[in-house]
Amino acid sequence: MRLLRKLLAAFVVLVAIAGCTPAPRLSNAPISSPANTPVDTGEVVVGVDTIAGGYNPHNFADQSAITTALSTLLLPSVFRPGPDGTPRLDRTLMTSAAVTRTEPYTVTYQIRADASWSDAAPIAAEDFVYLREQMTSQPGVVDSAGYRLISDITARDGGKVVEVVFGKPYPGWRTLFDNLLPAHILKDAPGGWTGALQTNFPATGGPFTVKTLDNDRGEVVLERNDRYWAGPAKLDRIVLRRTEQDTLVDALEQGHDQMALVRTDSVGADTIGELAPAVTTSTVARPSVTTVYLRPSQRLADLPVRQALVAMIDRDQLVTVGTGNGPAAQLRADAQVLAPTAPGYQPTRPGAVGFNTPAAQTLLTGAGYTRTSAGWARDDRPLELVIGAAEERPADVRIAKDVQRQLAAGGVVAEVAEMPGQELYERLYSTDTADAIDIAVTSRPAGGDPATTLATDFGCVTDATPPEPVNPVGYCDPAVQPTIDAALTGSLSVTEALTSVEPALWRAAVAIPLYQEADVLAVRGELSGVTAGAGFAGPFAGAAFWVRSTS
Repeated sequence: MRLLRKLLAAFVVLVAIAGCTPAPRLSNAPISSPANTPVDTGEVVVGVDTIAGGYNPHNFADQSAITTALSTLLLPSVFRPGPDGTPRLDRTLMTSAAVTRTEPYTVTYQIRADASWSDAAPIAAEDFVYLREQMTSQPGVVDSAGYRLISDITARDGGKVVEVVFGKPYPGWRTLFDNLLPAHILKDAPGGWTGALQTNFPATGGPFTVKTLDNDRGEVVLERNDRYWAGPAKLDRIVLRRTEQDTLVDALEQGHDQMALVRTDSVGADTIGELAPAVTTSTVARPSVTTVYLRPSQRLADLPVRQALVAMIDRDQLVTVGTGNGPAAQLRADAQVLAPTAPGYQPTRPGAVGFNTPAAQTLLTGAGYTRTSAGWARDDRPLELVIGAAEERPADVRIAKDVQRQLAAGGVVAEVAEMPGQELYERLYSTDTADAIDIAVTSRPAGGDPATTLATDFGCVTDATPPEPVNPVGYCDPAVQPTIDAALTGSLSVTEALTSVEPALWRAAVAIPLYQEADVLAVRGELSGVTAGAGFAGPFAGAAFWVRSTS
């Protein structure tokens, strides 16, 4: 009995102690297993900066990471970058492509018989003809110089064999006819070239097709193309989703996004990098160089005036403003033609070219300008300029505003005109002086055939009298044109041509290259097969082979 009383007393003490002790967290909560949300291994969500159009990969105005991604996934190309970055025949589209005659210089293309657009129309010679016609007639197109050498295109075997005749030899022919467009839809459509790819793709010819493209929601849903004649993509869907930087990190960390390809500053790059080891990161250089163009228009026709403006501009500051010291800051562009990651790139920027306020004042004074309380003027006319930038490219707008600030510090009055990219390029090519853009901040395509890039960006149309430019810079130099022509036709190596042309371009003061654009590529561990891409192909070049696992 005594023992029983002792046990009861001990029990009461234990109950009292337990009553004074805080209960463990969730001690009264029902026991349950965490909900297991099924993983859709057929879908990959990719976070991107923007999905804003247009999407024509051949237009200067449409150059962007999203345009490159979509054209890679949706449009057929004769050649694509091989493992070493050099063009390699895409045998999912082509059977063969080779130079078959040297007099006249002729390339014969054999298209696969089963290659077709997503609406079942065959990919054929008319698509080659359409692209060549547009590249030689439309303003503001990328790498048009090679197409201007074509004198004739003929077809046989139902359009599956295409013979392209050139007026001159063209060693860079392998860079032609990439990202073919559906001629049977676009050739008769009102605004077919400029309008049809502004908001969507009317037909596709790649491993994926467009299910939805919603700019308002900021989402593009791509599905496996059931009409694709080659091996099917391993994924069912790829979703490209516009994501802000602060939500991107959470989306990657929690697995809502399996991948991201974004342009970011140093803080964003570091924050994404801290997600390791669950997320691996790398830098992907874009095939584009952010450039400040000083157009030799009416107000900037005098060389000393352009050279004075270059001396007023602190290029280092513009690089910082544009990149936020992110990955692109490590890719400073110190050459006029080749991008920093291009094979054979060498800095060519003269040491004398740079920020130099006293030199700017001397040059303007020598050009007949006088510094007044309101700024510089000549013949009672003030030096007032317009700086153009595309509103959908925030970095370009920031750079334009900083150029305005720097010029104001030097006594030059300038206004910044923000506008849609398409309007910017229309105004660059306009002959109406009321629409004149004196300085443009924009993206210059890079990464193609160097001789073609040189001829397109700085060359003259020599069959015009006098020779005239066809580039958005509005500049060409007949004195160096023979060297450019020799490089384009292969009678002079590109290396030799650039040796003489690069100094002339720096002296001309028409372009201030800043940096090669770059993105951070972030990939979660459950997504395999993603690489930065050979050459300038980018990560989406291998998207047909991506595989997503459950963990």
